[in-house]
Amino acid sequence: MAAMLLTGHGDIDKLVYHDDVAVPQPGPGEVLVRVTATAKNNTDRKAREGLYPTKDKGEVTSFAMGGSPTLTFPRIQGADVVGHVVAVGEGVASVRIGERGLLDFNLYPDERPNLNLVPDYYGHGADGGFAEYIAVPSDQFHAVSNPGLHDAELAAMGMCSYQTAYHMMTSARISAGERVLVTGASGGVGTALIQLCRIVGAIPYALSQPDKAEALLALGAEAVLDRGDMTDFTEQVKAVTGGAPIDAVMDLVGGEMTDRFIDTMIFDMRARTTYPRLSIAGASGGNLSEIMWTRIYLYQVQVFGVSHGTREEAEQLVEWIRGGQLKPVLHAAFKLSELHRAERYFVNRGSNYLGKIVIVPDAQWAEHGAPFALKDAPQESAS
Repeated sequence: MAAMLLTGHGDIDKLVYHDDVAVPQPGPGEVLVRVTATAKNNTDRKAREGLYPTKDKGEVTSFAMGGSPTLTFPRIQGADVVGHVVAVGEGVASVRIGERGLLDFNLYPDERPNLNLVPDYYGHGADGGFAEYIAVPSDQFHAVSNPGLHDAELAAMGMCSYQTAYHMMTSARISAGERVLVTGASGGVGTALIQLCRIVGAIPYALSQPDKAEALLALGAEAVLDRGDMTDFTEQVKAVTGGAPIDAVMDLVGGEMTDRFIDTMIFDMRARTTYPRLSIAGASGGNLSEIMWTRIYLYQVQVFGVSHGTREEAEQLVEWIRGGQLKPVLHAAFKLSELHRAERYFVNRGSNYLGKIVIVPDAQWAEHGAPFALKDAPQESAS
């Protein structure tokens, strides 16, 4: 089969396209899936570049929360896989052949599947979806047969973004009526957070670029704050909340901004009815933040670090997808053989970028990728 192999830590030259990779065989309890679309996530780039330091800020390392690295080379990346079952392993009913579904991307620990303390995932600790086929546990490949929902659109609602977003909210116990600041609102996790806030009855305030405001408002944001103008940021928040503090911040930015985000929650503690809560699941604005610990404990700010979620959360998200409560935010599709081009586009994406891009195997391109290709974009051959 064709697959893009990650051959080591480094730049995109470490991604090498092959058309002679062995097709995986489904083991007991598994299904073999013919991949039709896999969403691109920032974790793909960070894992490739080794940007998961946990001790030395300059450390180049893989995601190794279990104590030893599970990212070995060569590796097929790609976590948010959509496709169709073409074969089943022992113990799986043959009726599943032909089923269209979405992968729950987690490699769950056997002993405590709903306490995911050593998170790992397909595309990192096991081969993922940047290939023509993948073998995965049958109970983690969830059938989604919604008519009118294209495979590429379903991939754009993949668990890497949506489950992360939902776990940020469940960790912080977001409830109906609460005001929630969503940073990095135009990306995959941000657009998921806006929709999920509305599902549970919370009120999302988005931080993004002004030219994305219309789309974010249509998605469900109550208001859009300009990330390019952070002067008097708390006053800007007051202007859109009617003077009320933010109840919780869902932070994907980090860096020097985190302290300002905390400001929006603590400027009037007498007006609060719950503790200020900060869920953080990204550091796109920088990996180091300077925060006075007295501000954290005196104002009783609760901080939640989030990377992956639980089986129960994944199953709830699938139910919302099946029920139509969650909508895809698909920006564009790229051929698998053009993953280098997709990586460059992802890093240098312009102001019109919103939501997710997906990677489609070349053999599936005409049906599942071409309708969502970038318009008037130059083509690029495989490397």
